[in-house]
Amino acid sequence: MDAILVVNAGSSSIKFQIFGVYENRTLKRLVKGQMDGIGTLPRLFAKGSGDSQLIDRTYEAPQVPNVGVAMLLVGDWLRTTQQFELMAVGHRVVHGGPKYDRPVVVDEAAVATLEQYLSLAPLHQPNNLAPIRSLLARRPGLPQVACFDTAFHRGHSPVADRYAIPERFYGEGIRRYGFHGLSYEYVAQRLRQVAPAVASKRVIIAHLGSGASMCALINGHSIESTMGFTALDGLPMGTRPGQIDPGVLLYLINIKGIPATSVEELLYRESGLKGLSGISNDMRELQSSDAPGAVLAVEHFVYRTGLNAGMLAAAIGGMDAFVFTAGIGENSPVIREKIVDKLSWLGAAIDPDANGAGREVISRPDSRVGLYVVPTDEELMIARHTYSLITGAADEQRSQRSIDAP
Repeated sequence: MDAILVVNAGSSSIKFQIFGVYENRTLKRLVKGQMDGIGTLPRLFAKGSGDSQLIDRTYEAPQVPNVGVAMLLVGDWLRTTQQFELMAVGHRVVHGGPKYDRPVVVDEAAVATLEQYLSLAPLHQPNNLAPIRSLLARRPGLPQVACFDTAFHRGHSPVADRYAIPERFYGEGIRRYGFHGLSYEYVAQRLRQVAPAVASKRVIIAHLGSGASMCALINGHSIESTMGFTALDGLPMGTRPGQIDPGVLLYLINIKGIPATSVEELLYRESGLKGLSGISNDMRELQSSDAPGAVLAVEHFVYRTGLNAGMLAAAIGGMDAFVFTAGIGENSPVIREKIVDKLSWLGAAIDPDANGAGREVISRPDSRVGLYVVPTDEELMIARHTYSLITGAADEQRSQRSIDAP
């Protein structure tokens, strides 16, 4: 069977999925797995359709020292145990920079260009590119497609796209890109099924997870986002601070004498919920704690989310629907209720029972704003893009349905 492999590589893990391609151009998820603990306690596990376990194997740390080696092991296991004929591999790549505003088939030249953006997404970009390089060396004839988290936002107006700095910097690529675009794109498409009456109107989607951002859409198109040049701006996140006065960073470097590399470490790995609480970057752990730092971190997250929702509502002239997605957004009724309380001035009213049950629609009948919980599926979005690009069916991508998707 023809299949598409989707790869989402992080610093210590590789998530992968196999989508079977059927004659009527539908995609069905057949394998879902992960290699985690890379370099420390490597473990490869995967399930098939119907949640059947396919493998659960551990390795010694030296056997899987980095993402590239992990990708080779995953590939070897798939080839020797799963009866698929890979037609392409789709990759999540966080930053497409100023050059890439849509998915692209990658070669050595494309990878070299994408490596220029390593400093713009140091937590993600190096690891996103590692499996691409590994496969280029191991299987050069296998098509690979890079799908960018920035691409969905590239239609922003010049007013929204620019910082108030000299124009020459914009020409060099310093602009507001926005991120989590694959998630927003999937949720915007799914919303046309969940709530067709509002999907084309003024919608704010909150992608709330370890990485967090929000996006304002009209008719399914991104108008404004809380993230900008890098994935540091906007909402507080697990270990990233969100919006911060640039003067703070100048003070840390120029007055405190902290090296820029240490400030980068502070911003990407020591701030956010982890920095505020002094306990953890995991919202589940913070919600279960009554420690003052944990309480502060939770309330700060909710407060900043409410503030940014107001900003996004101003950008699109109001709000007809508010959608929760990603780890926190999909799984925490408490956080959803707290955030909706901050949106009451816009006419949002939550149904406690529907919210507690995690239903798709969680707004009360008298709410002036539709409230929804829509699980994201970035991997399916990548598979769709990859299939469309490889087969030349880009025009059909929006109408493509998936057996696996609701």
